[in-house]
Amino acid sequence: MAFTRATGKHRRPSRITRTTKSAAGVAALTTTGVIGTLAAPAFAADTAVQQTGLTQAITIGDTVAEQIDAQAAAQQHAAEEAAALKKAEEAARQRALAEVKEERAAKARAARAAERKLLNTFVAPIAGSYVSTGYKTGGSLWSSGSHTGVDFHAASGTVVHAVGAGTVVTTGWGGAYGNQVVIKMHDGTYTMYGHLSSISVTEGQTVTPGQQIALSGSTGNTTGPHLHFEARTTAEYGSDIDPVSYLRSHGVSL
Repeated sequence: MAFTRATGKHRRPSRITRTTKSAAGVAALTTTGVIGTLAAPAFAADTAVQQTGLTQAITIGDTVAEQIDAQAAAQQHAAEEAAALKKAEEAARQRALAEVKEERAAKARAARAAERKLLNTFVAPIAGSYVSTGYKTGGSLWSSGSHTGVDFHAASGTVVHAVGAGTVVTTGWGGAYGNQVVIKMHDGTYTMYGHLSSISVTEGQTVTPGQQIALSGSTGNTTGPHLHFEARTTAEYGSDIDPVSYLRSHGVSL
């Protein structure tokens, strides 16, 4: 009885066919770059082993997968480091902005405090002097019948100071007062300085406490050099208030 050779799909491929397919698969992987990074000598050593094409392809695939995983992990780590660095830089920038903002706010607060202190500071019109003639002293020397201010002892040419912060509203000749300066104070009251030998300020000028505004003298109706000082509710004559009480109420010791 004669036997026929098996054919068709049940026929086992020959060794040559399997080897050719394995080589073709490797070549395809190499062309696409999947195993392009594999060392050629190592690959040659692997292919020298008499294995099926299927086994060789699986071995190469595992190696490539490990390399891809390692590369992905490195890239992920680099991305995380970059993100952390960016976050740290942004936090540092925000801290710097906050510090600048706080510094500006502190300077603004200090400036406001200094301004308030300046506005509330008062000094005597003549440093180291004393009142030689008091307020409301009577006598024929005054046209109103009494003294409308106080006199501070001062030799001619003594520096006269603004007693507080304000704006100059009047300068020049004032009749019986001689050369005079009238200042509107920051609180709405007025101060007047009379019998001056010279004037150092002009109308509309702002002054600060202790600023020189004139030199004392004996101009106008006077018996000798001194400073006539008045505190008023308006800029005009006749609105006078007690100048000693006025200065003391603002912290000036007389």
